[in-house]
Amino acid sequence: MTAVFGALDAFLDDYLDLSIAGKDGTVRTYRIEEPSAEDGIRIERITSLAARLASGGKTPDSPVLDDEEERDLYRMCLGDQYGPLLANLKWGAFKHVSLTVMFWVTTDRETAQKFWETGQQPGKAPNRAARRQASRGSSASAAASTTPSPASTSGTRAGSKPRKPKAKAAKARS
Repeated sequence: MTAVFGALDAFLDDYLDLSIAGKDGTVRTYRIEEPSAEDGIRIERITSLAARLASGGKTPDSPVLDDEEERDLYRMCLGDQYGPLLANLKWGAFKHVSLTVMFWVTTDRETAQKFWETGQQPGKAPNRAARRQASRGSSASAAASTTPSPASTSGTRAGSKPRKPKAKAAKARS
C-alpha cells in the first residue's frame, strides 16, 4: 500500500510575525517571509561552519564572517524586511531579530521563540551571573541565607583533635 502524504504547506511555517518597538518607540509588526531555497542552503552552510568552530571550544583566529558576509547573512534571513528593520531599529534589536530568524530558518519556530523571549542561544548554558541569580530565588530570606555566619570565637577548630580534660592530665603526671 502506498502512503499518501498531506500537502507540505499544511505544517510548514512560511513566515514569522515579530512585533518590535522601533527607535521612535512605535511598536510595529514585521512579517519575515521564509527565505528562498538557495538562501536557506547558504544560511545553513554558514551557521554549520560557525557551530563547528564553536564546538571545538577555541576562539577562531579570524572572524568567521567579515562585515559584508555578516550583512549578507542578515539580508538572506530578513528578506524584504532587511531595509525597514535596519532603518527603524537600534543595533541590539536588529541583531536580536536577525538571530531569531536565523534560528527559525536553521532549526524551528520553537527554538526561535525561546531565543526571542530569552536572548539565550539554544544549547548554550546561561552565564554565571544568571545561574547564580536563578539558584538564589527571589525572596529576601533566600538572599540572606547565602551570607556566611560569623566565625566561632571559642578557639576550637572542627578538624583539631579534642583536648584532654585537665583533671585526667593532672592524674597522669602524678
